[in-house]
Amino acid sequence: MSFLKRMKEKLMGAKPEELEVQSVETIVEKQVDDIVEPAEQEVAVQTVQTVVTPEVVEEPIASEQAPQDEKVQSKEEIVVEESTTEVVKVEEPQEQEEKKSKWGFSAFSITEKFKAGLEKTRDSFTSKVNDLVARYRTVDEDFFEELEDLLLQADVGFETVMELMDKLRFEVQRQNIKDTSGIQSIISEKLVEIYESSDDESIELNIQDGELTVILFVGVNGVGKTTTIGKLAHRLKQEGKSVILAAGDTFRAGAIDQLQVWGERVGVEVIKQAEGSDPAAVMYDAIRAAKNRGADVLICDTAGRLQNKVNLMNELEKVHRVISREIPNAPHEVLLALDATTGQNALVQAQTFKEATNVTGIVLTKLDGTAKGGIVLAIRNKLHIPVKFVGLGEKMDDLQPFDTERYIYGLFADALDQQLAKEEELNEQ
Repeated sequence: MSFLKRMKEKLMGAKPEELEVQSVETIVEKQVDDIVEPAEQEVAVQTVQTVVTPEVVEEPIASEQAPQDEKVQSKEEIVVEESTTEVVKVEEPQEQEEKKSKWGFSAFSITEKFKAGLEKTRDSFTSKVNDLVARYRTVDEDFFEELEDLLLQADVGFETVMELMDKLRFEVQRQNIKDTSGIQSIISEKLVEIYESSDDESIELNIQDGELTVILFVGVNGVGKTTTIGKLAHRLKQEGKSVILAAGDTFRAGAIDQLQVWGERVGVEVIKQAEGSDPAAVMYDAIRAAKNRGADVLICDTAGRLQNKVNLMNELEKVHRVISREIPNAPHEVLLALDATTGQNALVQAQTFKEATNVTGIVLTKLDGTAKGGIVLAIRNKLHIPVKFVGLGEKMDDLQPFDTERYIYGLFADALDQQLAKEEELNEQ
């Protein structure tokens, strides 16, 4: 099986219509267990499956079991009637899909979120690659040089591009590839290899079992830090955890009120003080409150001023010191929020905060709003900090854990789908 086919099957999972039918049959079989005796289940399930997957069925032939038919028929009617209601209910595929995974989404719908979120990057980047492929029928050095420029324009990053070009040249030579058609598949495969080869840290949040987990958010003003905190609180609540927010950005006008609005929207408590208060004092109060209420996770907002790096470092060090004094080994996560639309400037911000505090992961916001989504690869390859979450839209559930293969697929989705269709067509011939 080709790399492309393996990746597509892994990412897409069952198609929506398959999920619907499977779900209906599962629900109906459970109903059969509840209301039909074991000896009669086979007859009833067959009737239900006929409703779920309509086929041309011959008229039933009278059998020697006629005396028992009345009892079975009545139960069959009950099952068919109830199953018909369920079939109508699952005619909305999204409602059914969104109950499939730990986070409430099927593999198919999560992959579609990445595909939709990277649409701007894909439209800009893929169209240029397609034009390049159309102009160069053969793979030569001129083709590689232009492809290199396109990758750099997409903010993939110099180091990543150089490594990718070396791998592409080697693979083209090894396979003796002459034609440019299908080059997107090879690019995708090598990008996945590059990212995952350096991905020695988990993207999973360091959640403490049975203890209070403290997550510290850092980042400059305007990157969507407060919004991301609200969305992460929503995700954790969906997982069954109790969450409290700490309004530690006491200097930016309106920051406390903005976090309070998100707290009310998500349904979590916000610990705050008056504007201009000491952020470390807010953290102290928040930790005490979280402990008293038996909360699972405390998410702490911080100020995002970069005008004076010394003040920023001193403030973060003080906040860190207060948290670790109250809870040893805390904060358990320091997440840096970066705006994907700022491109290479996000690398500068990341480097500054990496010097100021021990950043354990990056949340890349507004990825759906940029045509240069390659910045994800540049950040990971240059700073060696895992990208743990990406913002793929404005909805509450559009904050998704980062997935390398889904991200790469989102960059090349249209071209990869076309190539896979060609491969399948050739295999059928």
